[in-house]
Amino acid sequence: MDTTQLLKGVLDLAVLAVVAEEDGYGYEVVRRLRAAGLEEVGDASVYGTLRRLYSAGALTSYVVPSDEGPHRKYYGINEAGRVQLAEQGKTWTEFAGVMSALVEGR
Repeated sequence: MDTTQLLKGVLDLAVLAVVAEEDGYGYEVVRRLRAAGLEEVGDASVYGTLRRLYSAGALTSYVVPSDEGPHRKYYGINEAGRVQLAEQGKTWTEFAGVMSALVEGR
């Protein structure tokens, strides 16, 4: 099954969950998502999601100098982001339960 469309629908939730564990810069967030099993997630999609969540007030950001290249912009979750994560997490859990029941014929 092609999970591309599914991933688009839950990328905000996935990014918020990863950043809630620990602040991170763009490519680090991509690596953590891939390590969690979302191998098909695209770099540009994650960067765009981080910027959009920041603009929407769900994330904070700060710059950290790097000895290995350009400065890195880190993102962290704030209270609004935690609320969004909780709400979207609840919605996802309910939706996944319904889909599991349908697929398993319950």
